[in-house]
Amino acid sequence: MEILFVSHKFPPSTGGMEKHCYELLTSLERRCKTHRLIYDYPGSRLVFFLSLRRKIRKICKAHPQIGIIYFNDALVATFCSFPKPRRQVSYVVTLHGLDVVFPSRFYHRYIFNRLNFYDRLIAVSHATARKAIALGIAPEKVVVIPNGVDASQCRDTPEDVFRDWLSEKQIDTSGRKLLMMTGRPVKRKGFSWFAEHVFPQLQEDFYLIITGPFHPEPTLPEKIIYLLPGKTREKVMLFSGYFSDERQLRKIIRQSPRIRHVGRLPDDEVRMLYTKVDAFLMPNIAVEGDMEGFGLVCLEASAHGALVFASDIDGIPEAITDRKNGFLLPPEKVGAWVDTLNHLAHESASYQPCKACFSHFTQTNYGWEQMAGAYYEVFGSLGLTNPR
Repeated sequence: MEILFVSHKFPPSTGGMEKHCYELLTSLERRCKTHRLIYDYPGSRLVFFLSLRRKIRKICKAHPQIGIIYFNDALVATFCSFPKPRRQVSYVVTLHGLDVVFPSRFYHRYIFNRLNFYDRLIAVSHATARKAIALGIAPEKVVVIPNGVDASQCRDTPEDVFRDWLSEKQIDTSGRKLLMMTGRPVKRKGFSWFAEHVFPQLQEDFYLIITGPFHPEPTLPEKIIYLLPGKTREKVMLFSGYFSDERQLRKIIRQSPRIRHVGRLPDDEVRMLYTKVDAFLMPNIAVEGDMEGFGLVCLEASAHGALVFASDIDGIPEAITDRKNGFLLPPEKVGAWVDTLNHLAHESASYQPCKACFSHFTQTNYGWEQMAGAYYEVFGSLGLTNPR
């Protein structure tokens, strides 16, 4: 089996899609001959898209044994669906979430449905699959393969090392319990919703640490994008992955001495926090035209020993099973979040055994190799049913 792997989401950029792409690609390269067609930073993304079809033709001509062309998300796949794909190879695409529900009737009517020309559409969750089918994708072409997680054991960090790290970051917890959120500050993540509505009602002994990409001061692109009309601005933000929650979150953080955004951290420091915080939060909210396809971040936190509290929304319940590897809470229900976290503050000892149990469940039931193996089976079946 020979595969051409096409993606515009790849490290050093960070995010669930980038992690998915990296882990799947490197695993496939260990299993079969795989050719890369990857957007390499810092080149122009527009040039990458405009030259895609030409590059795909060139690679396929140079390697006539390529039997499968795989696209790592619907955006790059739909871009390459004009003209209709050739049938001498099989076409496969992964659907993550936003690439399905992007709020545009034109996209759904004239572009997204072109994915029916493809042989298999792999959804990262049943929630994503249902959305795609509701928008006209043939159900028989959809396969659900959940994302994986690094299931390796995380070494515990000595307490004095952690305290030195907190001091380095100028974080004075003064014996408070630590909460953590991580990821890009986009509205669906619910960062500003939680910080504004839930956090002020929690006990005084909580401190919230947020990690991930963040601009402490307004940037020029931010100033420009907020000059656009509301609806246009929202679509531009969704399409570009712009940090739509950053402005509001920045305002809240400046007014709260118990919330600190430490910016993007190395992986080992993020994992250290997973093992040290009292709770990891994923308080996602409903945003029209956007969705959390799976909830990879909370799965990673659980695998590394964090006690996860997440919204029961979109694809998150397929990463977190309530009381198996975390706790699911109703989205945007302030009272439920306040009561649960205040209970954690008062009865923290009763939650401690959950950490090891939840981590074991995640490590046992999820893994990147398991995910890649499922993809490999799909690719193999296509090689049998669609001979060149």
